[in-house]
Amino acid sequence: MKLLILGGSMFVGYHMTKAALDAGHEVTLFNRGKTDPDAFPEAEKLIGDRMENLTALQGRQWDAVIDTSGYLPRVVKASVALLADQVKQYIFISTISVYQDFLNPGVDETYPVSEMDDPTNEDVRSYYDELKVLCERTVEDYFPERGLYIRAGLIAGPRDPLDRFTYWPTRMKRGGDVLVGGNPDDAIQFIDVRDLAEWTIRMIENEETGVYNATGPDEPLTMQQLLETCRQVTDVEAKFIYADSDFLMEKKVIPWDELPLWNPKQGETAHMTYYLAVSNEKARAKGLRFRPLQETIRDILSWDATRPVDQMRYAGLAEKKEQKLLKEWLERTTQSQ
Repeated sequence: MKLLILGGSMFVGYHMTKAALDAGHEVTLFNRGKTDPDAFPEAEKLIGDRMENLTALQGRQWDAVIDTSGYLPRVVKASVALLADQVKQYIFISTISVYQDFLNPGVDETYPVSEMDDPTNEDVRSYYDELKVLCERTVEDYFPERGLYIRAGLIAGPRDPLDRFTYWPTRMKRGGDVLVGGNPDDAIQFIDVRDLAEWTIRMIENEETGVYNATGPDEPLTMQQLLETCRQVTDVEAKFIYADSDFLMEKKVIPWDELPLWNPKQGETAHMTYYLAVSNEKARAKGLRFRPLQETIRDILSWDATRPVDQMRYAGLAEKKEQKLLKEWLERTTQSQ
């Protein structure tokens, strides 16, 4: 098949490109050519900026396009309008965040999505979820019944620029007392970016359309199980200290940014309680499979070891702040006994 990938040089796009090439497909990349331009020499590369110049895509034909970088409906509209008669199938990488809330476990693809009061607002930081909904609808306008919408959960794996999953394996390497938010039995979901990419390519090969929640694993996973597996892989001595959400919120610890995978059940994030407990039944019925957790953790650690030690990590507690919080929490719990 001839596949066009919008992006293809960073995280999700990189692994989509690799999976497509490994499967023997002919791949064209369209991006600005600024990030890792030497990657994938066997792929055709078209230079352009989807925000303002799609000229390089004109007059070409592909079997499918994978859109890994669509955040604004206006920008997505430009690509779908141009490609509607040039491409058979449009694959849009979306997010499970589009659902209006996560007050109960098992949210599936039929659950109501978030709506914007002002659809002209392009503040992605404040309206990421709602804008993704509008992007999906924009694709459907131009590719009716020809769109595949993959609502991914937390994506983990090598090259992850956000570090939200990466924090836990890398933190475990230091051992000692490890500060954790929430409860040991809190549900955890994620998908290895390579599993996501390989499944997406298979879905394209089968000409599948529709909406799918793409997250894992096969069996329920808890925070404690994740941490225990990280400890086994790193082979260190570590003790998990669970601090309750009241304490962490009092200390202004930021969910996800400072303590990834922690969803407080109160305050502004209460609607996210079961964000990591959505239904993936539909995708699994279409062949979504997951590699062992140990493999993902090992590969993340190997990749992280290639990054400069002083390179900024985008998520996780600074070591000094973690130690301060641990001291205060242990003092508080000792006094209450």
